[in-house]
Amino acid sequence: MKNLIVFALPFYFFSNFLELMDLNKMSERAAVSTVSKKSQIVFLFFKIEKTASGQEKITLQEKKITEGKLKSTLSSDENNAKNGDFIISLTNANGKEIVKQLVEDPLNPMMEVYDNGIGRSKVSLQNAEFSVRYSHSAEIQMVKIVKISKSGKQLVFTQRL
Repeated sequence: MKNLIVFALPFYFFSNFLELMDLNKMSERAAVSTVSKKSQIVFLFFKIEKTASGQEKITLQEKKITEGKLKSTLSSDENNAKNGDFIISLTNANGKEIVKQLVEDPLNPMMEVYDNGIGRSKVSLQNAEFSVRYSHSAEIQMVKIVKISKSGKQLVFTQRL
């Protein structure tokens, strides 16, 4: 019986030591994975201006990535789109749509007017800025902007990110 205890006791301590080592390695891996999987938000800032010919020219001015998480996703119901609105599509390298957002016409925004009471009026601008935000994904490689017009949808901007 003493021989059994003499052989079992070192085995018991050795196996507990191995479990402790394994737990340390697992906690290190968990710490590395939480650091690398922080939520990020990407902001795309665009400028739009009307040219002399009446066409719109859109340029991507800046792309910013910041830590954080979107509280809610923006709805992008194309059925509610009006003439002049933009549909922004963020796609992967193969063109598969990952995120879609609707942006109201930035060159003709509705503004509050205080003339004999409070009202809303459409203002016509020659240039404007607008932005889009989305949760960061390595899959997103390209941005496409489609304009809704009376004659249908027109692709007005495409760029790799």
